[in-house]
Amino acid sequence: MSRAPRRPTRYAQRGVAVVTALLLTTLAVTIVASLFWQQQVQVRSIENQRLQLQKDWIMRGALDWASMILRASGRQFNYDHLGQPWAAPLADTRLDQYVEDGQPAGDAGDAILSGSIVDAQSRYNLNNLSQNGVPIPDEVAVFKRLLGYLHLPTGLATATAQAIAKSQPITNPAGQQTAAKSDSSALPLLQVDDLLSVPGYTPAMVKQLQDFVVVLPLAGAAMPINANTAPAEVLAARFADLSLAEANTLVAARRTAPFLDTTNLSTQMSNLFGKPFSANTNVAVASNFFLVYGKIRMGRAGLNTVSLIQRPINNRAGSNIVWIREQ
Repeated sequence: MSRAPRRPTRYAQRGVAVVTALLLTTLAVTIVASLFWQQQVQVRSIENQRLQLQKDWIMRGALDWASMILRASGRQFNYDHLGQPWAAPLADTRLDQYVEDGQPAGDAGDAILSGSIVDAQSRYNLNNLSQNGVPIPDEVAVFKRLLGYLHLPTGLATATAQAIAKSQPITNPAGQQTAAKSDSSALPLLQVDDLLSVPGYTPAMVKQLQDFVVVLPLAGAAMPINANTAPAEVLAARFADLSLAEANTLVAARRTAPFLDTTNLSTQMSNLFGKPFSANTNVAVASNFFLVYGKIRMGRAGLNTVSLIQRPINNRAGSNIVWIREQ
């Protein structure tokens, strides 16, 4: 005879109820924690978007401020030199002017802005090396001299000119630009870091060149350097009959008396070195392109940018932003 199944005791029923309650509580806590985590992620994402927008607007304001300084300097002077207001760097500055009743508005009070304006024509324009897809021997010689003064392989000048020529758009006799040469492997050089695509360059070489070369638009002729702002190495490279020691002397002399025009430059060079110097068409005392470096720190967020500002030809009181890049 089989026995009847035993019914759960009162204590066993209570145990099952307790375990069920614990499981339900654990499930509820897990769901709530997951909801809180998702909400925290969403809040943090919104905060990051807000910080990014604030940084972008602050940087845009800084660019407008830099443009205003350049326009004011252009209206006042017919030349550009390192003693003018635009050349003074902006040290770390807290943006505490955005306050209301003594309290910062949002995170603006914690924002720190710094930056500087650099004359882009104080550097050698790599696009000078080729015109209409053809390397220019005189410009290749200039770049060779610059590489020599920087103790870098001079053979890189020819390789760089060939790389630029291959990627350069060609203008036909009707004045219309056609595609670059048929070498599909040729990449355009848009910034100095792109030199790494040219055989022979190393990251250390490119870093060494950063303060001496630049990539600027080329409009039918070689971009002149500014004798009032160019470093000695660039000046000595530009003038075939100017030594590096003489270029350093010229840099020291312009601190006292900047060059007012190219005739004044030739006269001062002749007086300093006792030999004639004629006006060089690839040397100027004024500039149309400027690099604006900006750095913003806002709480845990940061933004570093470099922008190119151009003064229109024959309008020193104007300016426009060519490009903005994050670093």
